[in-house]
Amino acid sequence: MTTKTFIKTLSANDVGATGGHMGGILVPKGDGELLAFLPKLDPSILNPSEWIDCETPEGQVLRLRFVFYNNRMHVPTGTRNEYRITHLTKYLRSENAKEGDAFEISNKGGNNTYRIRVISKRLGFSEEASEYGPVRIKLSSGWRQVH
Repeated sequence: MTTKTFIKTLSANDVGATGGHMGGILVPKGDGELLAFLPKLDPSILNPSEWIDCETPEGQVLRLRFVFYNNRMHVPTGTRNEYRITHLTKYLRSENAKEGDAFEISNKGGNNTYRIRVISKRLGFSEEASEYGPVRIKLSSGWRQVH
């Protein structure tokens, strides 16, 4: 089975360092591979979402929410049109994640449980590689796919 892995360099906003109130990390709309890797969401529904089970390196299973905030398509005054992975704040804080660190999410062969981890830049995280190999494609919004 093939393991697919995506890495996002965390921004100050992602880790709560800006004091802003954004809900989760942004997933770029324009990346078909990343969107296909995550559960399919129906854009004809207002703010469709799916819960995804994610296992940490310590074996803890967290439930994260993958959501398409799409009120721009459904509400005359709507402004949002973006995908996000939410319910990450507590985990990122427990990992002492900082701006410049990386959030990694992987899945082996379409398994229902994803694997996640934070890779600290202070401990040697490289923008050029992960344990799965070299960066293959750099995506918008700080995401990269590796093989």
